[in-house]
Amino acid sequence: MLIAFSVAPSGAPANGAVNPDGSVHDAVAAAVAVVRASGLPHRTTSMFTEVEGEWDEVFAVVKAATDAVLPFGSRVSLVLKADIRPGHTGEIDGKIERLEAAVESIQRSEPGASDGR
Repeated sequence: MLIAFSVAPSGAPANGAVNPDGSVHDAVAAAVAVVRASGLPHRTTSMFTEVEGEWDEVFAVVKAATDAVLPFGSRVSLVLKADIRPGHTGEIDGKIERLEAAVESIQRSEPGASDGR
């Protein structure tokens, strides 16, 4: 399965620390460090982190990443999307490869594509 998730703190942290610019990059870094340490295939973009694996291992990583963010605020927001497709692996890259091939196919079939315009 593939999980795309985003986790972020809100509210004042228990230790009273203040974050004047409102950035959550330190909290996100703590979550991403957990994902990277998991050894599971993953990808982080500007909005989400994707993780691929079996149900229990993926959700254990999401829980640990969420726990890593808890110290940065009085509450945590978690957004999660899952693609559950039993029997398939390598989809974190496979889906992108199929998409890129489809885009290239469309671009090749557009008017003017064959004559260099």
